[in-house]
Amino acid sequence: MLSVHDRDELAGLLGGDPALHAYQLGDLDDFFWPYTCWYRLDDAVALVYHGGGMPVLLAFDRRPGSSHALLAALAPLLPRRFYAHLSAGAERVFADGFDAAPGGPHLKLALSDHAALTAAEPLGEVLGPADLAEVLALYEVAYPGNWFDARMLETGQYVGVRRDGALLAVAGVHVWSPKYRVAALGNVTTHPDARGQGLARGAVAALCRRLLDTVDHVTLNVKADNAAALALYARLGFTRAAEYGEFTFTAR
Repeated sequence: MLSVHDRDELAGLLGGDPALHAYQLGDLDDFFWPYTCWYRLDDAVALVYHGGGMPVLLAFDRRPGSSHALLAALAPLLPRRFYAHLSAGAERVFADGFDAAPGGPHLKLALSDHAALTAAEPLGEVLGPADLAEVLALYEVAYPGNWFDARMLETGQYVGVRRDGALLAVAGVHVWSPKYRVAALGNVTTHPDARGQGLARGAVAALCRRLLDTVDHVTLNVKADNAAALALYARLGFTRAAEYGEFTFTAR
């Protein structure tokens, strides 16, 4: 196992499958790079991200089991508690030393039907740092378990929908990298009193159109049992790119 500090090397390993590796590619950007630690074994890559509260491990593979040897070598170096996004079966690598609390199966979706996106009506306005208090207030009532990073409002890639001056829906990004041509949507929500009116769909449509000015690949993660979200994204032209699992690991 090697610790990797060369962004070009990592981009070469990850860039062949941007739908699977959008988060990692986005984290190569200057905005996130200082919070990352990277490891590789042959062509398998693992990222440990330290930019939020709990460290997050990301490791995916198209060939079943191809990341397992890397994860086994990495296990002694991992924090005693961390969150993880892993390809199916990779969680078993940590069975001897960690207890795993599953977060459920998830899907990676990628925007593939631009005609469907074009047919959707965009709604909303671009949000920025000045809107932080309103965004936080909306998440408190509509999406308290979010992964919102306030710094992302600086990117200009958050869209909000207001009615009578009140912020009722938001769509944003977890990563956005014009350099690596990828974006990952996230923290999409609507106020409970305004759901069912197409506000989130309109905000996502507006955001995707904006993102496609600077990136080639727009992706997102969603729980596999979130039927409403899956239907929304399907109508906007997103299709399934990969399956994976999310877990919280705690050392014994």
